[in-house]
Amino acid sequence: MATNTKPSAITTLLCVAILCVLILSSCTTNQPNNPTLPTATARPWLTTTTTLRGQPLIPPATTGPVTGVGSGDLLDRVLKRGTLNCGVSGHAVAFSEVAPDGSITGFDVDYCRSVAAALFGNADAVDLITLSAAERFTALQTGDVDLLMRNTTWTQSRDTQIGLSFGPTTYYDGQQFMARTSDGFTSTSQISDLTGATVCTVADTSLEENLNNAVQDASIDEDASIDPIITINTYSSFNTVMDDFVAGVCDVITTDGSALTARRVARQPSDQKWVIFPSIPISREPLGPVYLQNEARFADVVNWTVYATIIADDKGITSSNVDAMAANPSDNEAARLLGGADELQSGMGLASDAFLQVIKQVGNYNEIYSRNLNPVGLTREGSLNANWRNGGLIIAPPAR
Repeated sequence: MATNTKPSAITTLLCVAILCVLILSSCTTNQPNNPTLPTATARPWLTTTTTLRGQPLIPPATTGPVTGVGSGDLLDRVLKRGTLNCGVSGHAVAFSEVAPDGSITGFDVDYCRSVAAALFGNADAVDLITLSAAERFTALQTGDVDLLMRNTTWTQSRDTQIGLSFGPTTYYDGQQFMARTSDGFTSTSQISDLTGATVCTVADTSLEENLNNAVQDASIDEDASIDPIITINTYSSFNTVMDDFVAGVCDVITTDGSALTARRVARQPSDQKWVIFPSIPISREPLGPVYLQNEARFADVVNWTVYATIIADDKGITSSNVDAMAANPSDNEAARLLGGADELQSGMGLASDAFLQVIKQVGNYNEIYSRNLNPVGLTREGSLNANWRNGGLIIAPPAR
């Protein structure tokens, strides 16, 4: 039988297709690599993202289910262990700072200690675990920490999509910007004044999304004469953000207003003036404790520990007079809160005097606030963090 040596139409098309694939593959592999950043900004811990007229600054965050958090009730596990594992920042001035001797202090740390005092009658029965913004939620999901007190904003997506729940707000904050007056910024500067600037912030937070939304709302992304409109440099640590701001790599930095105020006190050079703007923050940032969903008993302990500090502040119960107030309470609510008649702490799995120990060992809300935040210029008066009787939002449900 004779063999047909002429290629068929199908064979010809197949050869052409293979040849095209090879050519395209060669073109792709021979493309030059993306250029590296200039030496001044080429750092392994730095990601640079540029916004081009309305293009999102960051890809959407990924979320996942809670995994491997152990079996049984969380409150029982923590009580059996005898210590509370509490996640903090370690880099948040006045909220949680690591001292040269390795100790960690601050507003958030004191609330970790308050929960430990309620659980064990000992505010020092706590292991403080420093976490980056990228690590914090995973640490909760995997059970590495029981509680997060790490200047974390309560948002709908975080509350509903990643298996976590938020406790009472301990500090009401808002995102602002800080820049040098020598660069033309003032305390009355607005979002529109950021055009052409390099803005630095922390990665894996809501800060970039807030900034992008504010830029779009201000319509400065429509200015076609400048490219890029704003350059965003993101870092894993706010300490690094500050270092590059001081070095002049960043024109502007952005984070919660409380952090900017504290850092200005700590690091502003004597020959410079740093300003914080705008006067009304670009976002609402309610900060407070975070824990796993569906751990109601543990959540009750955390929540009512916070409420106990607020109620004590409301009633003038302090670390110095709490024993006297317990012996001669001002009203029935104070008696219940401090372990007297009709107390409710025993039904929560705690000692009857659990909240007395919180106030005695750590203090009421105002003591915790004043001790940590007043020294860096963050005062309660006239702020959202004032007592509800003074026009603020700090209020607790009744202990009855």
